[in-house]
This record gives sequence, structure tokens and C-alpha cells, in this order.
Amino acid sequence: MMERAMEAIAMATGLSVPVLRFLVALLSTMPAGLLWRVVPGGPAGKHLFSAASGVFLSYVSFGFSSNLHFLVTMLIGYASMALYRRRCGLITFFLGFGYLIGCHVYYMSGDAWKEGGMDATGALMVLVLKVISSAINYNDGLRKEEDLHEAQKKNRLFKLPSLIEYIGYCLCCGSHLAGPVYEIKDYLDWTEGKGIYAPSAKGKSPPFFGATLRALVQATFCMGMYFYLVPLFPLSRFMEPEYHKWGVLKKLGYQYMAGFSARWKYYFTWSITEAAMIMAGLGFSGWTDSSPPKPKWDRAKNVDILGVELAKTGAEIPLAWNIQVSTWLRHYVYERIVPKGTKPGFFPLLATQTISAVWHGLYPGYLIFFVQSALMIQGSKSIYRWQQALPPKMEALKQILTFLNFAYTVLVLNYSCVGFLVLSLEETIFCYGSVYYIGTVVPIVLIILGNIIKPARSSRSKARKDQ
Repeated sequence: MMERAMEAIAMATGLSVPVLRFLVALLSTMPAGLLWRVVPGGPAGKHLFSAASGVFLSYVSFGFSSNLHFLVTMLIGYASMALYRRRCGLITFFLGFGYLIGCHVYYMSGDAWKEGGMDATGALMVLVLKVISSAINYNDGLRKEEDLHEAQKKNRLFKLPSLIEYIGYCLCCGSHLAGPVYEIKDYLDWTEGKGIYAPSAKGKSPPFFGATLRALVQATFCMGMYFYLVPLFPLSRFMEPEYHKWGVLKKLGYQYMAGFSARWKYYFTWSITEAAMIMAGLGFSGWTDSSPPKPKWDRAKNVDILGVELAKTGAEIPLAWNIQVSTWLRHYVYERIVPKGTKPGFFPLLATQTISAVWHGLYPGYLIFFVQSALMIQGSKSIYRWQQALPPKMEALKQILTFLNFAYTVLVLNYSCVGFLVLSLEETIFCYGSVYYIGTVVPIVLIILGNIIKPARSSRSKARKDQ
């Protein structure tokens, strides 16, 4: 009966059935989050509800087989934690990624997404990150404190979570469908009313109506923008004769608009997940220092739209786009490649971006995009260092470099993301070649110049050396 109802609604709305099912499940995460607040039975009851609601919403979105994929992934992580703690992080990392890659290849998920379809691999991507982080944090519980970064100290686990705690975390109220990723320690504190979630003099339960309303208004606006823009700037035009006739500037403009249009789909999805986490209370991240104090909901936030579209440097993009996954990559890949106390270079950044590409799927467009993004960030750092090295009396030149860094970031980001959208090697190379590979050549030139022209750092530059 549900299938027939979905087909009828899909025909009426023009959406495909898989997309409609996913939307229904995604929107249902919001009432699920509200219900979590009133579930009886203490922490055990809430863990059970988290797991059961996640299983149900997985079924609604992807069908029965999705839960089997999710079960396999969760069991890989939990078994490694229970049986071989000393290497459980490494085991889970490789087996979890291996299983995800196998699913990407089997379902050819990139082709489905490109054509407007939907399958369980997107949710599996989120789940794999949760499973890996849990195992690594449990492994970190054995390490000496002086060997750990601050985030590793905060998130490490000394005790193996129970199976229901673990599954509740992995599937919590459908949060695995589209993220955001969060730590198991935060989930346990939230469920048990500990840490920042404990009742305090500032309020037993932080008010969430205003933050929820803001996220929903943002989601509505993003959905409208997506449906308005995408028909005007279809990806198919890249391979049409009309595109071949355009000049370079018009082609660059179309690449910008194609990327700009596509991003609103992600902005919409992440705005809904933000609202759901705020409704549940898990998105709460503390109180401001203002008087009176106001609740902060940073844990729920996965995108800063203006931060992406108006980024002044390439290094700001990971801080504004898919924020929680970027945080995961920094804590579980980048910081673990770079030995503590040493200066990070370009290759840890490249390795991190490559892992991000593999996480998305084995399509040439993904790999090229994330290599491009590493080049973009490193090239932007060169401009930033030159800018910061200028003395105060050269403020005008500093402002010019600030604008050039902004223009460079806009150019290279939207040039690069064409590969993320079209996916195939042939189309990616064609689109890049149609503008003379400008978004590849310019970053490489800047990186080379940055290694040749090394200005003395100002005091401000030293304070922000990782920018």
C-alpha cells in the first residue's frame, strides 16, 4: 500500500519514487527528534527509541536491504572494538571503507545521484564515519594523554558502549540519513543528561523554537532556489554545441552558475537535518556569555551558506561546507597523519582530500575535485601569507590581495566542482579544457610562487599560521 501511495504522489509532484521516499524519511526526522524528548524509560528507553526510529526511517527511505547494509557496517565496528581493542580503529577504518567502496561500485551510486535517483549509499557514508570514529575513540582510551590532541582527549572512550547504546548512536532518529556526523561521547552525554546537557541554573532545557524556525525558513528558501535555478543551468548543457560556441568568460560564468545552483540541494538537506537535531536537543552546544545567556546550536550546523558563497580564502571553505564531515576529516585523518608538534604541509592535506574523494565514491570526477580542492586551499594560503606580511602602511595593497584571494576562491571552487557534478573523466576533462584549465594552472603557479617568494611573517601571521 505504501508503495502505491508513493508512486501516486511521485507522479503528481514529478519526483522519482526513491527521492520522494528519502524526502519523507528526512522530514520525519524532525517529529522523531521531538518524540525523543518525551520517551519514557530513562537512557535505556531513549537508546531503544533512537535505534528503532532509525531502523524504521531507513526502511521508509531505502527499503529492507538498506538495514542489512547498515547492520553489516555496525557489526564490523562493534566486533573490532569488542575483540581487538588495540587495533580496532585501524581495522574498522579499512573494513568500513572497504565495504562502503564495494557498495558504491555495486550500486553505481554516483550515476544514480547525477540522474536524480537515490540509494542507501549516501546514508551508509554517514554511518561509516560514525562507526570509524567510535572505534578510534575507543582505541584512544588506551593511549597516553600526552600523545593526544585536545579533540582526541575530549572524545576518547574508556569503556565499551553497550550494543544498544552503540546502535542508538549510529541510527539515532534517522540522523544517519544525511548527517550531520557527531561524536558518540556527545550522544551518550545527551542521552544521560551529562556534561553540557545536564540541568543547570541557566535553564533545564534550552529553548529551541527560534533556532528551529530559522533552520526551517532557511530550508524553505533553499528548496525554492534549487527548483528555480536548476532548470535554468542544467549540467547537460556542458556537452551541447551551444556551450562550445561560447567565449571563455561565458563558460566560466556558466560553470559558476551550475555549481551555485547545485549547492542549494545540499543547503536544503542540511537545513532540515539541523532543524531535526535542534528539535531533539542534540544540536545544543552550550550557552553564550551574553546577559542573559542564549543557547548555541553549533553541533547541529552543517553549512554556513554565506560562508561558502562569500569565502575570502580557500581555507575557509571546509569551515563552512559540510562542516561536521570536515571536522571528522580533520580529527580522524589530518591530525593523525601529522605528528603532534610538527608543522603540517601540503601532502597531509592532499591525503585527507583523497580519502574524502574515496568516501564519496570511485568516480574520476570526485577524485579530481578533491585534488583540485587541495590545490585551491594551498594556493590560497600563498596569497594569504603575502597579504599578512605587508606592513600597515601598505593597507591598500593588502585590500587588493584580499579581493584577489576572494576572486581566486570563487573561480577555482566553481571550476573544480564541475568534476564533482559531472563525475565522468571525459566530461570533467572537457569542461576544464574548455576554459584552458585555468582553475588548475593558477593554483599550481601560486603554490610554486609561494615556495619561492617566502615573506617574513608578521606577528599576526604567526598567530594564524594555520590559516
